[in-house]
Amino acid sequence: MNNRRKLIVAFGAGSLVVPFASVGQQPAMPVIGYLSNGSPAAFAPMVAAFRQGLSEAGYVEGQNVVIEYRWAEGQNDRLSALVTELLRRQAAVIVATGGSSPALAAKAATPTIPIVFTGGIDPVKLGLVASLARPGGNATGVINIAELLTTKRLEILSELVPSATMIAVLLNPNNPDAEIQAKELEVAGLGLKQKIRVFHAASERAIDNAFVSIVKTGANALLVGADPFFTSRRNQLVALAARHAIPASYSFSEFAAAGGLISYGASIPDQHRQAGVYAGRILKGAKPADLPVMQPTKFELIVNRMAAKALGIKIPNSILLRADRVIE
Repeated sequence: MNNRRKLIVAFGAGSLVVPFASVGQQPAMPVIGYLSNGSPAAFAPMVAAFRQGLSEAGYVEGQNVVIEYRWAEGQNDRLSALVTELLRRQAAVIVATGGSSPALAAKAATPTIPIVFTGGIDPVKLGLVASLARPGGNATGVINIAELLTTKRLEILSELVPSATMIAVLLNPNNPDAEIQAKELEVAGLGLKQKIRVFHAASERAIDNAFVSIVKTGANALLVGADPFFTSRRNQLVALAARHAIPASYSFSEFAAAGGLISYGASIPDQHRQAGVYAGRILKGAKPADLPVMQPTKFELIVNRMAAKALGIKIPNSILLRADRVIE
């Protein structure tokens, strides 16, 4: 009788423990897959801005959401495998940053998991969305329309260095956007009656070699194409332009802040902040098909006076008056 009573008590205690554990168990936090062809160090400000956007949508990393980071470090051929890793982690949303290559890799890997992309090229042309207003599929995002600013940047550079007889253009041949940028510049050069010569670089060493070639051809100025790899190598690019005394124009303010002569473009950190907001909205139930692709409303013209002085360039008042910021 004693043993029977013990058995009943033990069984009863066990039956009480199970539902108690079920009630107390916390649901698993949703996972965001952050896919980039950049590097952690170079993209630190962008990641911080992305987290800020997430927090605006009510999500804080480590508290109610997990972020799995995957970095291709400029090697686009790694993107497909990195996306596969994020799918295995059962990412609820994939955030593809650093140009169109990560977005295309994510889109090719899944037709269902929501994708939030950032980039500079028209996503309709790339087949990522049906339209900017109504994306219609599993992808939406934020674009900085860098490709559409190429002509404007060339005009500003010609105004800054009116004596230039040839302007070199540096593009990354591994970037799907490069061909479009080259065509835009060809047309813009004809309109400005400006000789343009395109150079390519897809690695750190190739950038060094490109500058040697640029100097040999006698180019008087340089326009660096909008590219995530170039953004990650901005210190190298700015240093080489200073060493070879080549006036250079860049797409984003991060270059001017690093010592570059002039930049014109949308804010990359704000683009990533908006991507964070969208990722948070999707986690709450919004569908990418119903979230319009966001476009920038403001473009920043940044001038670095210290760099201009080192190059012996006098910045025209017409540019100074239009500048959003002048770095002294």
